[in-house]
Amino acid sequence: MLVIECPWCGPRAESEFNCGGEADIARPLEPEKLTDKEWGDYLFMRKNPRGVHREQWLHTQGCRRWFMATRDTVTYAIQGYEKFGGAESNAAARKGTQGDK
Repeated sequence: MLVIECPWCGPRAESEFNCGGEADIARPLEPEKLTDKEWGDYLFMRKNPRGVHREQWLHTQGCRRWFMATRDTVTYAIQGYEKFGGAESNAAARKGTQGDK
């Protein structure tokens, strides 16, 4: 089981969380000016890299807050966590947290 550390609640089982996909995706400033293809690309096209990747996670069964995790998609090793907003960044928290999946 993969153990994910919520920045507010601490370590919990992966089953308490929902992955929101790739982090750092900026919503278009004027979506009404996009073509259908451009809007579709924004909604559905993601990088899906092999290796280190930043993801958004929601602690659905806990505090219901969103945060970002830096995770290796090959080993599932989580390298750090970060709260949204930057001021309360926890990027280096719990380096090396791993789970078996």
